[in-house]
Amino acid sequence: MENLKKMVMLIDADNTQLTKLEDVLREVSLHGRVVVKRAYGNWRKESLKNWESELSRLAIKAEQQFDYVTGKNATDIALVIDAVNLLHKGIYDAFVIVSSDSDYTPLAVNLHESGVYVMGVGEKKTPEAFRNSCDEFVFLEYISASPRPRQTQEEEELKMAIKLSRADEGEKNDDIEVIHNLLKIAADKYQNDEGYVNVSSAGQYIKRVKPDFDVRTFGYKKLPELIEACKDKYEVIRYPGKGSVTIVAYKCIEDNEKESDWYQEEKDILEL
Repeated sequence: MENLKKMVMLIDADNTQLTKLEDVLREVSLHGRVVVKRAYGNWRKESLKNWESELSRLAIKAEQQFDYVTGKNATDIALVIDAVNLLHKGIYDAFVIVSSDSDYTPLAVNLHESGVYVMGVGEKKTPEAFRNSCDEFVFLEYISASPRPRQTQEEEELKMAIKLSRADEGEKNDDIEVIHNLLKIAADKYQNDEGYVNVSSAGQYIKRVKPDFDVRTFGYKKLPELIEACKDKYEVIRYPGKGSVTIVAYKCIEDNEKESDWYQEEKDILEL
C-alpha cells in the first residue's frame, strides 16, 4: 500500500452520498494523511441542505459554487480548477476524487500523468473510463454497504462514539471500545505475514480517524502500554529495529471474543 504523506480529497457533493461521507474519509485515511478536504456544491440547493453540519463536524471545507445557468451546475469545473492549482504547488503526493461523474476522467488522467497517486471513490454506475484513469477506485457500495437492522443499542452507541469527540470521564469505557475496534481494523490492514502489526502504524491510523485520541485519557503514557495491558485481546512482541530502536508489534486474539456486526462489516470492507 502507498505510504502517502499529503493527500488531497475533493468531493463533488452533487454526485456522492452524504451518509457515506465519514466512511469515505475513514477509508481514504488508511492510505495516508489527508491534508486538504474540500466539498463542492451550490449549498443553496434543497438537495444539499443537510450537508452543512456534517462538513463542519468532519472539518471539510465547503466550497460554494453557484449555478450560472438553470439546469446545469458548475461544480465540476470549480473542482477541476482547484485540483490543477493544488497540483501546481508540487507539495501533494495523492489526489482523491469523490464522485461518480465521468466528466472527471480528463482530470484523473492529467493528475496521473503528473506522477501523483490518483484515487477515485464513486458508485458502481461510475463509467469505466473514469475508474480506469485512477490508480485505485473504491466503490461506495463497498463502504458500509449494508444497513444494520440487527444493530443493538450498544453497537449504535459505539458508532456514535467514532463520530463524536468525547472527553468526559464517565464515557471512558465507551471510548476504549472505539480504540479496540480501530486497533482491529489497523491489524487487518497492516499486518505482516505472521499476523502482527507495528504499533506505530496502528497509532498513526487511529490519529487520522480520531484526531482527538490521547492514550493518557485511559491512564497510559504510550499506546503500547494500553495494548499490553489488554492481554485477553492482544499478543505483543518486541524486536530490534534500526540502531537502538525497539519495534513493538501486536496481534489480535480473536478466539476470546465475539465481534460485533459493525466490526465484521468494517473487516469485510477492508478484505475486498
